[in-house]
Amino acid sequence: MEFLLELVVSVLIVLGGFFALVGSVGMVKLPDLLTRLHAPTKATTLGVGGALAASMVFFAGFEGDLSIHEVLITAFLFLTAPISAHFIAKAHLHEHAELRDGLPPTGRAQGWSTFDSLPDPDDEDDGDDARAAHH
Repeated sequence: MEFLLELVVSVLIVLGGFFALVGSVGMVKLPDLLTRLHAPTKATTLGVGGALAASMVFFAGFEGDLSIHEVLITAFLFLTAPISAHFIAKAHLHEHAELRDGLPPTGRAQGWSTFDSLPDPDDEDDGDDARAAHH
């Protein structure tokens, strides 16, 4: 039974290291920010997840302790990685208008926004007409 636990921990550590390596190489080799952003958010998250899973199996099997720390770290990582990647991608698209041309229209362009009374930042006027029309 001890050999099986050691094997599982070893496999999880090697898989985690492999995914972390692939994510790191992808971050260096991919051509632009949006494709480079994919590497650390996907592959490196799986790499850290493999190391955390190995830690959970090790402490549960060998020490007999069930630790919640690894579960909390995993939940924090899986929540923050996609959110931060989304913010970085949105900021990049905001700075590079030429990249937005191939994207589908936003909800605001289709009238879905609940903030239609707010002035458009690209307009020259101050937006008083839009506010007066909605009130």
